Amino acid sequence: RRSGKPRRPHTPTPTPAGAGPPPGAGAPAPAPARSYAKLAADESREDYSLRYAPHSFRRWSPATVAGTALGGIAYLADFAIGASIVFTYGFTSGLASILAAAAIIFLTGVPIARACAKYGLDMDLVTRGAGFGYFGSTLTSLIYASFTFIFFALEGSIMAQAMHQAVGLPVEAGYLLTTLIVIPIVFRGMGALAKVQAWTQPVWITGMVLPFVVLAFEAPGAWGAFGSFGGTEGAGSGFSWIGFGLGTGVALSLIAQIGEQADYLRFMPARTEANKRRWNLAVLAAGPGWVVIGAAKQIGGALLAFVALEAVGRTHALEPIAPQIEALRPWLGSFALPAAAVFVIVSQIKINVTNAYSGSLSWSNFFSRITHRHPGRVWYIFLNLAIALTLMEMNMFAALNKLLGFYSNVGIAWIAAVATDLVVNKRIGLSPRYIEFKRAYLYAVNPAGFGAMVIASAVSILAFFGLFGRYAEAFSTFIAAGLASTLCPLIAWATKGKYYLARPNPVNGPGAEVADITATHTCAACETAYELPDIADCPVRSGPVCSLCCSLDAECGDVCRKRPSPGPVLMPVPTVREAAEEAG
Repeated sequence: RRSGKPRRPHTPTPTPAGAGPPPGAGAPAPAPARSYAKLAADESREDYSLRYAPHSFRRWSPATVAGTALGGIAYLADFAIGASIVFTYGFTSGLASILAAAAIIFLTGVPIARACAKYGLDMDLVTRGAGFGYFGSTLTSLIYASFTFIFFALEGSIMAQAMHQAVGLPVEAGYLLTTLIVIPIVFRGMGALAKVQAWTQPVWITGMVLPFVVLAFEAPGAWGAFGSFGGTEGAGSGFSWIGFGLGTGVALSLIAQIGEQADYLRFMPARTEANKRRWNLAVLAAGPGWVVIGAAKQIGGALLAFVALEAVGRTHALEPIAPQIEALRPWLGSFALPAAAVFVIVSQIKINVTNAYSGSLSWSNFFSRITHRHPGRVWYIFLNLAIALTLMEMNMFAALNKLLGFYSNVGIAWIAAVATDLVVNKRIGLSPRYIEFKRAYLYAVNPAGFGAMVIASAVSILAFFGLFGRYAEAFSTFIAAGLASTLCPLIAWATKGKYYLARPNPVNGPGAEVADITATHTCAACETAYELPDIADCPVRSGPVCSLCCSLDAECGDVCRKRPSPGPVLMPVPTVREAAEEAG
């Protein structure tokens, strides 16, 4: 921005679209063809959940966006996952698994994070334009939604365990409380999330670092003993390829976390010459950079669990609250329990507001395409939380390794296909060089990404259940990643990239002349102005239509894609904001 000042969210005054005389003096203006429920129309809560995040809404600095995104990785599931891997497969194989998974997650996360931040799109919208098609990405919306409620349940279980330890609250009641406590925060959207993450960060950092400081002074030989730990299942302290493969599969269940990071990265301000270094660093840190901290937490969590093993037993050592208490006890004595409980509760609130928020976005994307209705993002918060609460009451924590190992086969096939399309297909010309997410320009299904994911998932799941032998079972996630990464460009090449665009985008596609990307058109359906990347030309409406109205139209018959009009759709000249408004 020329002024360098943060811009307030812009809500343009709706103006009627199309030709015809204005209503007579004193006559009421005609109602728009489509209107939204109050909650769906309030972008301060809706956060542009199903559409492009406009520049007028991206009022936060790169550092603020990055800080909010990284605040969401405060979760302690990393502690439980790392401890579970090392306890099952031993230190050497477990450590190798954690590091290998982190490398894969980092490499696939780089192109996805940059695409989401550059184009102002969430993971679902990027998936549409990166090889999956308009309806093809509905399946990935379900995959992503399942990630959010699985990990909400896992984090909620950890929080309930902490409340049980601290005040004796029954875990079943704790599950309900952990579910209800996040609703007021998530309901208010990005602004409330940013404040919560900033306010709680000092408490979280203190609680995260203090146990390791205590161990360094009170048990300096713990790391040496940990390095020869053979696990609790007889795996031994040496390296095992089977243990390495299975452990990597469990750790790779976190690969879909990049979707939650993307839900924040879409609010990154535009990259300019003035801010490009800060922008690049923020995107790298808040995107794939989360896994660097995540891997360190997995290893640290395994160390704390190992130190506490003799005192609390295997079952409680896998619950992050018990090792935290044992680590703090030498310095804090009886105060170790409340201090550990506060840390765990703060950590779990920080991550579960993100899980609930991202789940509401994913369910919104899914149901808007299936039902052609959008009551508002906030209603899907309750759906996501109801599923998570059910999983908690079913004690999913007890089946942690098997559940996460299975999930990772599907998750990595999806993420690997998207990352390959962004890195390979777009660079060699098999895929359009920009991200097209609007229904008006996309085929329903693109076999390049969607086909690659389905085939890779199916084969790797069969391997996971032992159909191809013990080694294939252990390395099923590697099979998923390898197949998805190979098949995506091969299918795109075999189809000559045909299924990426159903027709050219004359509004803001590569061939369009766009003087100002922040210029707006007034949607002919809802009569609200949106920036050019959110607009499509619609022959049924005989003018511009916003991406959400386009998605929700159940009667147009996809005329623009199936029976294109013989001539161009007449589009009014877009409105460009005045310099004074830009400065404000």
